[in-house]
Amino acid sequence: MRRFLLTFLFLPFIFFNFLEAQNAPTQKPPLHGKNWMAITGKPLAATAGSMLFQSGGNAVDAACAMLAATCTMWDVLSWGGETQALLYHPRLKKVIAINAMGVAPTGATATFFKEKGYAFPPEYGPLAATTPGTPGGICYLLANFGTKSLKEVLAPAMDLAAGYPIEAQTANSIERAKERIKQWKYSRQVLLPHLGEKREAPYPGEIFKQEDLLNTLSKMVEAETVALRAGKSRKDAIMAAYDRFYKGDIAAAFVKGVQEQGGLITLEDLAAWKPIEEEPLKINYKGVEVYKLSQWTQGPSFLQALLMLEQLDVKKLGYNSPKYIHTLYQVLSMAFADRDFYYGDPYKLPKEPIAGLLSREYARERIAQLDTLKNAASIGPGDPYPFQGETNPYKQFIEKLRLIQDSGSFRQVIPSHDQGIASLDASTLVHDQAYQDRLWRGTTTVEAADKEGWFISITPSGGWIPAVIAGNTGIGLSQRMQSFVLDSTINPFNIVEPGKRPRVTLTPTMALKEGEPFMAFGVQGGDTQDQNLVQFFLNIVEFGMTVQQAAEAANFNTNQLWLSLGGSTLQDRKPRPGQLVLNRNTPASTIDALKQKGYKIKTEERTSGPINAILFDKRYRTLWGGSSNHGEDYGIAW
Repeated sequence: MRRFLLTFLFLPFIFFNFLEAQNAPTQKPPLHGKNWMAITGKPLAATAGSMLFQSGGNAVDAACAMLAATCTMWDVLSWGGETQALLYHPRLKKVIAINAMGVAPTGATATFFKEKGYAFPPEYGPLAATTPGTPGGICYLLANFGTKSLKEVLAPAMDLAAGYPIEAQTANSIERAKERIKQWKYSRQVLLPHLGEKREAPYPGEIFKQEDLLNTLSKMVEAETVALRAGKSRKDAIMAAYDRFYKGDIAAAFVKGVQEQGGLITLEDLAAWKPIEEEPLKINYKGVEVYKLSQWTQGPSFLQALLMLEQLDVKKLGYNSPKYIHTLYQVLSMAFADRDFYYGDPYKLPKEPIAGLLSREYARERIAQLDTLKNAASIGPGDPYPFQGETNPYKQFIEKLRLIQDSGSFRQVIPSHDQGIASLDASTLVHDQAYQDRLWRGTTTVEAADKEGWFISITPSGGWIPAVIAGNTGIGLSQRMQSFVLDSTINPFNIVEPGKRPRVTLTPTMALKEGEPFMAFGVQGGDTQDQNLVQFFLNIVEFGMTVQQAAEAANFNTNQLWLSLGGSTLQDRKPRPGQLVLNRNTPASTIDALKQKGYKIKTEERTSGPINAILFDKRYRTLWGGSSNHGEDYGIAW
């Protein structure tokens, strides 16, 4: 009886605290919608999504319009980049994955880059480019899952290309990168309208025009229009635009512009490439089905972390307590060690041991290795092969890998392309800017949902400033080649070769609950993406936050991983064990406790890229939207 009374008395307290947490103020208001919701990295691009919704389009139409607009606005990506998406199909009642990642071009071999003195493929320039994936990704998504024409979906982007008032973040990013941009003829023609003046980039608010890009998009729409007049179906007409880009006169102009600047992409490379519709990977975490793209992204590391965490009482650890941060840091270190060594293109040999990596038995073995007292600086790849009935053929590489990893020095800074959105002080800037820029290197995210049940999450990237523009096409080239490695000791599955996809950081997420969409979410920020998304997910599922609270909540970042972007030497990319970035509001007692566990700590006002998310509230059949208080990301709903 006494236990019953205590429980009865305690339940109102729990419920009160839950309601109090749900009603806690946020810096941005949450979004609410009954009919549709569109969220992305630029306000004007979100408006593009709303325009498609208002004209009767579905979430895929809106997402394609937002993606086209963000590419046109150089939101840390361009039209020559890559697209990866997860979408929920309400009629099929399943999650579908879209792989629109470009591939390494003809001649891009490990020997080629080593002979040029590279330790990794280059970070910038024409040799950093994979084949474009985003134009094909948009066409494939729209043709197979949308309802509108390409002309309707590209209309906002074409209006932007004709001229729009450029925002300060992009304009200032161009100005900071202008010396590199000047190396490339077509880039300086487009991006530096005031060449020779003190400020050579566009001014914030100036009308920024991209006539060559507008011409390219007009050609794609023209191909669609001609096909429709010839009696082709909506789908076939959209793919006629696709063919003009990858096999027609656009392709010829693109390849000419790439090769005259020293790039490798051929007409055959473009014609052979195509987007792939895939089965996503998934796990069930406490009744929530979580979906990720496969091992050509870092997405499975999110699933691996959850498989380890489900064996613990996460809520009992306490949000951002020393024990919680330490435990999650160790779990992430194990997941990222496996990511760094075992992930690669599943369409090329050798075959990645993904079944073992995502087995619960392997997760139990890994979590049993967790050191509760101190940071384990020597965490390396595990051995998933026995969990899929095989013997690991790469043990010798793992032993060599342990010898070349060292701690290095702490590197900490705001990413250069995001310096306009955070306050910097002198002490921040004296640290190595290059390392943390590579760790946090951003992109954008696109999230859309509608009342019919379509949900889509896209994390596109590639072609960020400073980008090489391919001739007179107006298309900025991808820089994703740098995510390959040249040495099997680092990762035998991710060695560069022609026709192969690099293992990328880009990682949209979809979650279902009780057979219906629960959340679509994503974040920008290179190697921090799945770090931040795991914490965001736990904030909602374990700690009862709303999507806006979870998007704004303080995260931590770890540097105990091999960097996927930037840097020309092993030292640039090596893990920094024990390096921990905490929010500046972290209590001193928490910092002291973590230092006692061996962590080297820096604090920042910002500890996450902008997180964007849409949640379906099953109680009221409505949509909740959240968008981080970092950056320019936000959305529109109705």
